[in-house]
Amino acid sequence: MPAAQPTRHPSPPTARQAGALVSHAAGATLAEQLALHLAERIQQRLLAPGARLPSVRDCAQRQGVSPSTVVGAYDLLQARGLVQAQPQRGFFVREVPAAPKPAAGRSSPPPAPVDATALIRSMFQVQGGLPAPGMGTLPESWLDAQVLQRALRRVCADPMAWLSYGEPAGDASLRAAMSRRLADLGVRAEASQIVTTVGATHALDLISRTLLQPGDAVLVDEPGWAVEYARLTRMGMRLLPVPRGPEGPDLAVLAALLREHRPRLYVTVSVLHNPTGASLTPAVAHQVLRLAEAHDLTIVEDDTYSWLAPAHATRLVQLDALQRTVYVTGFSKILTPQWRVGCLAAAPALAERLIDTKLISTLTTPGPLERAVAICLVQGALRRHAERVVTRLQAARQRTVRLVRESGCHFRAEPAGLFGWVDVGVDTEPLAQRLLDEGWLTAPGSLFHAKPRPTSLMRINFATAQDARFWQRLQQLRTSAHT
Repeated sequence: MPAAQPTRHPSPPTARQAGALVSHAAGATLAEQLALHLAERIQQRLLAPGARLPSVRDCAQRQGVSPSTVVGAYDLLQARGLVQAQPQRGFFVREVPAAPKPAAGRSSPPPAPVDATALIRSMFQVQGGLPAPGMGTLPESWLDAQVLQRALRRVCADPMAWLSYGEPAGDASLRAAMSRRLADLGVRAEASQIVTTVGATHALDLISRTLLQPGDAVLVDEPGWAVEYARLTRMGMRLLPVPRGPEGPDLAVLAALLREHRPRLYVTVSVLHNPTGASLTPAVAHQVLRLAEAHDLTIVEDDTYSWLAPAHATRLVQLDALQRTVYVTGFSKILTPQWRVGCLAAAPALAERLIDTKLISTLTTPGPLERAVAICLVQGALRRHAERVVTRLQAARQRTVRLVRESGCHFRAEPAGLFGWVDVGVDTEPLAQRLLDEGWLTAPGSLFHAKPRPTSLMRINFATAQDARFWQRLQQLRTSAHT
């Protein structure tokens, strides 16, 4: 299949026009307009507590106003208790209650991904017609609505499927289909060992609530998924970040953390790791399992990007046969984000405990949607769709890699899968704010650390980062940041 060409959009406005959020023609003063814009972002938690506002000089240059106007705006925000000044450091967002939803007819600016919840909110925003290089999903145009419609029609032909609670473990046809799918990946799991969930995140939550108590230590990949950091932290867990390299976790750090803290759980992504795209090697996988055995550690293997990876990719669960591992996957990344269907596979005794936790938290899961996913699996429609996506993604990745290198940036890991881990040479958090003002949603590297810190890294989505204008603008901003 020939690679689809990126959609062409009208040229974006110049940097100053795109970034300008104030106007002399408006009724309020320039300082009041700027303060109102920033206040909306803060109250809607689109600027995270602790985030640093742009410097006075940088904000003034960006908005085309005088430094005194910016100082006035920041003073107004401080008077409202939204920000606080720190001598010699600047202005920082304070913790404030969430604001009510805006009135009908008013549009709010899209969020900047400066913390986990803001990153999630960004997934539900339209970016004014421009591609979103920081998105975490495939573009809608890459998904196959007809596959979904056919499966739903099959399910709807049986009206009784919608009239009662589903099975506690989940739809039997999906669990049987997943048992066969796992066998194709070299994992033996009976249908009775598989539990369906409301997406992969729900599966991770069930496992945590079953195996952990507040205060327990949990190992996590770093860089890693911001939502998982936030979820575990809000459950009262202590995060122990394990540096993630091209071949897998840093074994020396992993061993030291196991000795010193005796963590109960390690949540990791072996295949097409988010955000680096790297995959675990067999040698490292073997060492990880040896450490798990020695320290009585349970490993949760999140295989969310399974359908984008080669079947022969190394997974811990293949080597461990679900003794110390729990397998998690979902279908929203490949079928559609709307279908929150996932599943987990575990040893028989643990699977029963996880069903109990599922019953307490959600009773059952949506059986009709699970049955529709099973139809896609059994009839081969999902496999054929995934093959088309992988072919298209390969072409998109090749084009994006060329654009990244032409812009003067470079990859920290070999490009693979949906995401690339790019070093742009300047702090990406203020860069993300600047690009957002111009309509480009990005995912700065600070999101992917357990304790956010300045970094020059950025996660890109190969499917949505093919627009040359984005990389040209990024190169301009990088150059200005160095001058």
